[in-house]
Amino acid sequence: MDRERPLMEHLQELRGRVVKIAIAIGIITAFCITFNIRTYDIIGYEIPLPYPDPINNVAIQLMTVMKEDLLPPNVELVQLAPGQAFFAAIYIAVLLGVIFGMPVIVKELTAFIFPGLHAHEKEMVKKVTLPAVGLFAAGCLFSYFVVIPYILAFLYQFGEAVGVSTFLNITEFVSFVMQFLIAFGLSYQLPIIMWAVTVSEMVEPKFWRDNIRYAIVIIAVLGAVITPDGSGVTMWFVAGPMIALYVVAMVYLEKKFKPSLYALSDAERNQLREAARSRGIDYTNMTDQELKAQIEKREQEEKSKVSGDLIGDTR
Repeated sequence: MDRERPLMEHLQELRGRVVKIAIAIGIITAFCITFNIRTYDIIGYEIPLPYPDPINNVAIQLMTVMKEDLLPPNVELVQLAPGQAFFAAIYIAVLLGVIFGMPVIVKELTAFIFPGLHAHEKEMVKKVTLPAVGLFAAGCLFSYFVVIPYILAFLYQFGEAVGVSTFLNITEFVSFVMQFLIAFGLSYQLPIIMWAVTVSEMVEPKFWRDNIRYAIVIIAVLGAVITPDGSGVTMWFVAGPMIALYVVAMVYLEKKFKPSLYALSDAERNQLREAARSRGIDYTNMTDQELKAQIEKREQEEKSKVSGDLIGDTR
């Protein structure tokens, strides 16, 4: 850990980093709302380049792609009040600003948080970052290509059966899609949460298997809350993958973090960890017995080094 600093110094640093994040998001958002992407034939190659066009901007282009990919053929996207399409485009542009500004966001937050972390805590953050991003992206992709098209087709087919015209407000459409993308991206963080809770020893690995029935009920309720209909069918598009992720994480944690042969009290475990920290040992993925063995090995190395130094001095 770095030296302790006054609170105001921390707040000033945080303010500066938040301003940098806001500027990055603002620049990307402004680009998405004022430019579009066109392809130009340059020496026989189709190359996409930005072109100033506030009407048919990047956000509108993305909205058009979403309409073609997700809406059933019989559903017409409509604007019921002035400015709805514009504000929907602003909404998408801001989200694009956050997504493409994520490298700046991660860089600034990491630079602010890391100096206050121990070495093993920094290592834990590094280990979890890439899997968390991958799972979030997987959740968004599954939602976009599988869940949203099915749910919209399923819900609108009843109107088609009755013979009524089917319309969807553009702002409701964008909000619906973004809600599902974010909800699925966050729900796919479940294995990361389970891993973090287990590594911090708030629970033992067997906790997840012992409480799997309650977990399934909670996940099913969450799926029912997220999905907009009460059919009981679409909710399993949310709950099913989450249950699968839960089981995979449960099995992984049971294999990775095997229980110690000799249980330690909290005081003994804290003493063991303090000894590990003082020797620069990362105990993140170690059992108590593995950590004991590592400390004993390090102590033997230190004793051997001291003995070697003494022999050298006598010579």
